[in-house]
Amino acid sequence: ENRFTAVFERDGDWWIGYVEEIPGINTQGRTLEEARHNLKEAVALILEANRQLSERELEGKEAIREELLVTTS
Repeated sequence: ENRFTAVFERDGDWWIGYVEEIPGINTQGRTLEEARHNLKEAVALILEANRQLSERELEGKEAIREELLVTTS
């Protein structure tokens, strides 16, 4: 489970959404519900793409992959 901070802003007839902790992920939707759905999908796609890229870059190298839990106040 990953937790992020989503921010949604009204822009005319659209809702614009982005994630505070992950620069470059943003989306839009005609409704707030649509923007939420689109943002969740965008985050999932980026996380998966980044995992695949990392796995390819580490191929053949001695490396340790482990879970990192970070809590903030």
